[in-house]
Amino acid sequence: MLMAHNRNYRLLFSATAVSNLGDGISALAFPWLASLMTRDPVLIAAVAAAGRLPWLLFAAPAGVITDRASRQKLMVWADTLRAILTCGVIGLILSIPEIEAKSTPAHVWALAALAFLLGMAEVLRDNAAQTALPSIVEKADLETANGQLWSVEHIMNSFIGPPIAGLLIALALPLPFAFDALSFSLAAGLVAFIAFPQNTITRIPQTLWQDLREGAVWLYQHGLLFRLAIVLGCLNAIDTAYLTLLVLYSQEVLGLSAFGYGVLTMAGAVGGVLGGISGPTIVKKIGPQRTFLGAQILLMVEPILIGTTSSVIAVGIGIGIAMFGGVTFNVVTVSYRQRVIPDALLGRVNSLYRLLSWGMIPLGAVAGGLLMSVFEPSLGREIALRMPFLVAIVLLGALFVYSLLRIRIPNT
Repeated sequence: MLMAHNRNYRLLFSATAVSNLGDGISALAFPWLASLMTRDPVLIAAVAAAGRLPWLLFAAPAGVITDRASRQKLMVWADTLRAILTCGVIGLILSIPEIEAKSTPAHVWALAALAFLLGMAEVLRDNAAQTALPSIVEKADLETANGQLWSVEHIMNSFIGPPIAGLLIALALPLPFAFDALSFSLAAGLVAFIAFPQNTITRIPQTLWQDLREGAVWLYQHGLLFRLAIVLGCLNAIDTAYLTLLVLYSQEVLGLSAFGYGVLTMAGAVGGVLGGISGPTIVKKIGPQRTFLGAQILLMVEPILIGTTSSVIAVGIGIGIAMFGGVTFNVVTVSYRQRVIPDALLGRVNSLYRLLSWGMIPLGAVAGGLLMSVFEPSLGREIALRMPFLVAIVLLGALFVYSLLRIRIPNT
């Protein structure tokens, strides 16, 4: 087995697990903290957008840095910086005696600023980690390795992290962020022990612009990868537009507490784990193209159930099915990307791919908040909360038709 025979992969897997446990806790704690500071959907969306905005602004230079520097050192320093910044969130909380009564828009923007800086460190860390994987596992093992990494990510992010966050919030609001800071520190220590192979590729020194242009030309000329990046960018924008408001939907429509909201998100972890475990097998049996299209169909289930029902069980089922589809989608596309991009270009092309795909996330977050605020005066609070989910159904259907006509992922 890959885990048993590859020590470096075990360390990377463990670091991913620990880091994503902290991410899972902060994924609930950040929007919950924002919702305590304000009930304004635009401000809540602004915090979510700030955390993802670095994928739009910083992804391209992060790719150049990844190809020029030690990927191991980048991961260690990025996780260390995330630990320090998370301590800054604790400081912000402690500076406000009564969160719900004394918070001002300035406090919300301070939280957004910290989320932005954490996002910058995340961009650098995640890009370095994803480009490092092909150097510590064989190409034939990429689907298996990615499936396992996506599985543990969702176990920690959605299954274990959020319920723990709910319990910690009930005890004391700063506790989830303290746990998060510890997890980043431990992840940095684990990565430091990975024995990465020496980089033997000799590159002619170029300017930042020349490096970026080289990666951009390769990505655009590949065609298929460029179209995949556009599809994923649209998917991420659509999903984020409605998921940004899920915390308000859970509080106001479903009537959930912080712990209940954490339990609800566990459904996503179940789907993600099943997708990570079965994804490589599904790809082998029906091929990457059919898996890719089937995953997009599953992604439509979530907004359909959330937008048309008020059942906690139905919402949980929708989240689980969509997460299964999302992970199988990633198993196909990430493995294909790691296999076809030359190692000398991997950091830059990977970051530019994620610039197109993840850079749309903050735009989606803002769009979701604005969509709700536009419809609330005329349709009321609850219907306005549902509007991003209903609009998403139409947009996801259109994107599936585009993929059906324009995307052909070959067997590799």
